[in-house]
Amino acid sequence: MDLIATVAATILDQLRNPTLAFLLGGLLIAALGSRLTVPDQVYKFIVLLLLLKVGLSAGISVREADFVALIVPGVLAILVGIAIVLIGSRTLARLNGVSKVDGLATAGLFGAVSASTLAAGMVMLDERQIPYEGFIGALYPFMDIAALVTAIVLARVSVARKAVATGGGTVALGGGGPQLDGLDKGMLGDILTDTFRSPAISALLLGLVIGLLANVDAVFHGFYELLFRGFLSILMLVMGMEAWSRLAELKRVAHAYILYGIAGPILHGALGFGAGMIAHELTGFSAGGVVLLAVMASSSSDISGPPTLRGALPEANPSAYVGTSTGLGTPVAILSIPAWIALADWLIS
Repeated sequence: MDLIATVAATILDQLRNPTLAFLLGGLLIAALGSRLTVPDQVYKFIVLLLLLKVGLSAGISVREADFVALIVPGVLAILVGIAIVLIGSRTLARLNGVSKVDGLATAGLFGAVSASTLAAGMVMLDERQIPYEGFIGALYPFMDIAALVTAIVLARVSVARKAVATGGGTVALGGGGPQLDGLDKGMLGDILTDTFRSPAISALLLGLVIGLLANVDAVFHGFYELLFRGFLSILMLVMGMEAWSRLAELKRVAHAYILYGIAGPILHGALGFGAGMIAHELTGFSAGGVVLLAVMASSSSDISGPPTLRGALPEANPSAYVGTSTGLGTPVAILSIPAWIALADWLIS
């Protein structure tokens, strides 16, 4: 009964999370027939600001970290982020009735990192006086950006393959090399180039580079940090209204997203824990660091992911990827933190 009460309390607390609350608010007013709209230019400005802030934050974190100590866990975090998306592409995105783009967007959000879940893991470790590396916060952009870019590229490849199939032939946008399931290497290269030139990824990477190379702390804390939460709430409101218009698409496959939202954080966390153990064996990475790498892998993004996916994959259904990640994935990820601590204590002491 205590476990059930804990699960219920965690889910209830998550419903009060501003990200999910404004998404549900948008669903509600759309269901009631409201004519509320946000002008397109205002929306684009909000997305630009959010993505620049996320990139700047990541760049500052990496700049302030010990780069040499960061190399091994950083590379492992990148591999874990990519692996989570690839797992999603072979599981959720292949289920009957699940849109390939929706499945990959959901996997991308699960591969990205929730800063709030990471913070919860740090608090639990602090309470138990378990030490961890000071640069842990700088690891999240490695996993975050790798997962989001991988999901976006795979989604665009899927759309291109579908276009080739329905067109009845091969479309060569580039060099005309060997075929890759209906795509040639030239087309694949163009998709990669187009992804990195897209407004969403361009803004994210621009912020990352500026935060890494320039002293932007004053403008970051005095402008971007102050406005971020408020603008994020407006973005989630817009996505909630859009989600209502596309909710019917999920009726037949809701069980698939529920299963993924519950099982995904456990599987992904185990993957992150395994990567942490590799870092532990190679570099002496701490037990607390292993736990937090597992926490990052089990979490799903509620800040950087939604605006990035909304900007890069507007055809993806936000009621699928945000509802699954924030509504189900985050509570499961938070509840799993004590298990990763116990496992690290057993294996590493």
